[in-house]
Amino acid sequence: MTATPIPRSLSLAQYGDLDVSILDEKPAGRKPVKTALISTSRFDEVLEHLKSALAEGRQAYWVCPLVDESETSDLAAAEDRFRKLRSAFGEGNVGLVHGQMPVPDKDEAMARFASGETQVLVATTVIEVGVDVPNASIMVIERAESFGLSQLHQLRGRVGRGSDASTCLLMFQQPLSEGARRRLEIMRETEDGFRIAEEDLAMRGAADVLGTAQSGLPRFRVADVETPAGLMATAQKDARRLIDQDPGLSSARGNAARHLLWLLSQDQAIQMISVG
Repeated sequence: MTATPIPRSLSLAQYGDLDVSILDEKPAGRKPVKTALISTSRFDEVLEHLKSALAEGRQAYWVCPLVDESETSDLAAAEDRFRKLRSAFGEGNVGLVHGQMPVPDKDEAMARFASGETQVLVATTVIEVGVDVPNASIMVIERAESFGLSQLHQLRGRVGRGSDASTCLLMFQQPLSEGARRRLEIMRETEDGFRIAEEDLAMRGAADVLGTAQSGLPRFRVADVETPAGLMATAQKDARRLIDQDPGLSSARGNAARHLLWLLSQDQAIQMISVG
């Protein structure tokens, strides 16, 4: 059970190494977050809509992928965006928080935003978890195509925590790669963390369960772990029964399993089984 849609955790659940608990309802009073895709070419239009929302007393996050401008990247930087938004909305209305700031400065910026003293908080992904400001109902993620699905889902989760209708704007820059377009469309289509994790798993792969690789497709010689869910459940039960009845894999069936693992170049699984 996790608030973050992590493909590797989903894969471990499929293998039977983790149990699954599904919470598919929002807390009482919360409304769905409306997610929209908008090009960075409409930046000025976004500012005007945000200005109207702030005039109604609403609060907003503005997330950037970088802290400072980079000579090797054209991604939006929080420091630069902070200066521009402060110029547009007033010096006292915009705060800034990122990972390179001293902890007291970050805490002060967060406290000012939580109390409503500032209406806009420009940030990097440091606000991804542990931030709860119910009055904040707008999330702007600039250059959203540069973020992964788990990050986008977590960032979007910072809004929609109060009773007001909330909006998440995913600002992207053309041209989009096929992978980036698919990620953004998934975010627009659903708030379901399981669906997002499944899509992320299909796109990036869960890597090696019996290894160290953290992404990519498993090196299976037979089968596809993402598709035959019913067959995987049967295999899990059968494997658990074998380990319970023959933990040393010394029976005829246990030896057959050893040989099969060896033939599939996964004989290191025996060592992992022996340590639980």
